[in-house]
Amino acid sequence: MVDMFRKVWGNKELRKKIVYTFLMLLLYRLVSVIPAPGIDKARLGTSMDLPLLQLVNMMTGNSFSNMTIMAMGITPYINASIIMQLLTIAIPALERLSQDESGAGRQKINRITRYVTVGLAALQAIGLVSGLNYMKSGWLNYVLVGITMAGGTAFAMWLGEQITDKGIGNGISLLIFVGIISNLFNGISSGFTNASANGTTSGWVSLVVVVLVAIVMTILVTFVELGERRIPLQIARQTKGRRVYGGQNTRLTLKVISVGVMPLIFAYSFLAFPSTIIQLADPNANGGFTKWWLTNMSNGSPLYLIVSALLIIAFTYFYSSISFDPAKQAEQLIMQGATIPGQRGRNMRSYLANTVSRLNLFAALFLAILSSVPTLLTRGLNASVPYAASSILIAVSVSLETIRTIQGEMSIRGIEMDVEKGGFM
Repeated sequence: MVDMFRKVWGNKELRKKIVYTFLMLLLYRLVSVIPAPGIDKARLGTSMDLPLLQLVNMMTGNSFSNMTIMAMGITPYINASIIMQLLTIAIPALERLSQDESGAGRQKINRITRYVTVGLAALQAIGLVSGLNYMKSGWLNYVLVGITMAGGTAFAMWLGEQITDKGIGNGISLLIFVGIISNLFNGISSGFTNASANGTTSGWVSLVVVVLVAIVMTILVTFVELGERRIPLQIARQTKGRRVYGGQNTRLTLKVISVGVMPLIFAYSFLAFPSTIIQLADPNANGGFTKWWLTNMSNGSPLYLIVSALLIIAFTYFYSSISFDPAKQAEQLIMQGATIPGQRGRNMRSYLANTVSRLNLFAALFLAILSSVPTLLTRGLNASVPYAASSILIAVSVSLETIRTIQGEMSIRGIEMDVEKGGFM
């Protein structure tokens, strides 16, 4: 590992990219401490127990709980991207733009996504801040909150694009990664401070268990994230003029968890949204339905764990169906003259469909079990756990993606990876 880092840092161009990425991420965290105007600081933190707000706060690295100009973070961009992805399937005009081989259509969709992001950021900022009663009185404060927080999201989106173009890795993913790591560091530091102040053995035991579970989850997620299903392909030999194409063996690689963290985010948001609305509408829990919901659908209750697991399984299959079409993939393979050994024609479509279905079943069960671990840990230790399954999965995925990007950059510059030794040759 030391030799690997030495060779990475020894390359001038790659060193510039790494330094540029680090400075952009540092700038993002520095801007994240600037308080937003129009906020009544005396009221902050009074409603941070709402599920939806905990999810937003985790993604922004505590910027939302502090009501800084980065309170919305990059989450409106994620929501806008999901909305545009779903609209691309529903609206034929957007579907044609996404299939434009020249790339102009995709650029137009990206511009629309940016506009939708800024609009969503302004609406979310005004709606959440006013709903939490954090806003100072006066219409000017509504304008200030909407403009500054939407501007913070636009700035974060710009930083992400700059990192992608001039730095290392995917900029948007790295911004989310930095927020999650910051939240995790703050949580562990707070646990250490509380354990030191209380001076009890139970506090130190809880802190050690939380850290050990985080390490085990990280190792397990890394192992599964690297898992692949490799399907052998045989490409028929084709003669065009005087040239011969094909006649070789290759493979189709399918990731074990191809859906990533999206099923977790969908399921958490689906459950967090009604809980947030109910608690805002009836903060004193006077209604019978509110009492039943808070008792049976609170985070950690058996019914909550069952419903969230079922939602994760359902969203895993749903997101996989819109991101990978086995029939379309089989048609492309047939057009390229490729066949799966022992499978031809319709058999290829059914074979790919069955393979993807089995992978989705494993991914859905794995994500459902993984998501319940922090919740059960919270109930068992009676202490706050500064991470969720989604945060661990995002952090591991971004780390692996960044490592692959560095490996690709080194490979382009003629430095090969020694897979057995885990370093560069």
